[in-house]
Amino acid sequence: MPPTAFEPHDHSSCIATGIATVETHCAENKLQLTPVRRRVMEILLTEHRALGAYEILDCLRSEGLGSQPPVAYRALDFLVTNGFAHKIERLNAFAACMHPGESHAPAFLICKSCDNVVETTCAPVLAAAAAGADFKIERTVIEALGLCPNCKTDH
Repeated sequence: MPPTAFEPHDHSSCIATGIATVETHCAENKLQLTPVRRRVMEILLTEHRALGAYEILDCLRSEGLGSQPPVAYRALDFLVTNGFAHKIERLNAFAACMHPGESHAPAFLICKSCDNVVETTCAPVLAAAAAGADFKIERTVIEALGLCPNCKTDH
C-alpha cells in the first residue's frame, strides 16, 4: 500500500512518481498531457487533500496559466476521465489518484477537521459482489468521514 497523507513519507518522491506515471500512461495511450493538465496534476499531488476547482484555478491564475473556470474544469475532467484524479463528492473537490491508470474501486477516508484525503481500496469486497452479479463496475463513490491521526489527538 502506498504512503498516505496520514503518515510521514518522501513527499517529493511521491509527486515525482505520480507525474512520471501519468506521463508514461499518456504517452502509451496517445493522450495529450498539456502544460495546464500537467500542472493541475502537480497541484493535486502536492496536497494530500481534496481541492476545489476554484482553489486550483487560483494557483493557475497566479502562475499565468489561465483565469477562467473552464480552464480548471477542462483539466480536471481530463484527469478524472483518464483515472489520474478522483472527484470527492462530499467535498465537491478533487484529489490525485494514488493508482493512476489502473482499474480499481477506490474508497476515500476524509478527515472532517483538516480535509486530508486518503485513497484506499475496497476492491476485494466490491469486486466479488460485482462478479457475483455479473456486473462491470465503471465508477465508485465510497467516502468515509472521520478524524485523521493528527486531528484525532487534538480532539
